[in-house]
Amino acid sequence: MHISDFLQFLIPFTTEELEDVVSYFEEEKVKKNTLLIHQGDISNKLYFLSEGIGRSYYLKEDGKEVTQWFFNDGRFMASLDSFFQQTPSLYFLETLEDCKIYSITKPDLDMLFAKYHKMEQLGRLVSIEMLTKVVDKLNAIQFQTARERYDYMLAEFPDIVHQVALGHIASYLGMSQETLSRIRKG
Repeated sequence: MHISDFLQFLIPFTTEELEDVVSYFEEEKVKKNTLLIHQGDISNKLYFLSEGIGRSYYLKEDGKEVTQWFFNDGRFMASLDSFFQQTPSLYFLETLEDCKIYSITKPDLDMLFAKYHKMEQLGRLVSIEMLTKVVDKLNAIQFQTARERYDYMLAEFPDIVHQVALGHIASYLGMSQETLSRIRKG
């Protein structure tokens, strides 16, 4: 999905407004397994995934990776707290496939928020969607069985089992690979 299609779907921008807004996004092709942000870095860009899939993850003290979130095409991808608060990221941001992304810097996004009320509306809509998804995931981890969490993930990311290593999926769901294998067979 092109960034202009996504923006126009959510907010009715005029042609001129849309062209101006999109002009601040930089189109990039990013190879599989590229780290966009390292843990501890300050995130200076917000990414829109036009094609591909990515994830955010952190490292436990023993060095084990834990996937916090998956980002698929047609979604924004960021270490949100780091980007908006300009604080060191708690997460790594990585592409899991070759991706086509559109990125925007924080100063450019802030300028667009100030320039266009519609951009503020867009920011609110995207923020609410992201917050809702985070709360849904937290509720799933706390209140659902392993099978229900797996089904929830498939509803959110239907093709993920063909795109992502099972170890990433297991850590995202908060279960072992063995448990994930049993669920997939059952």
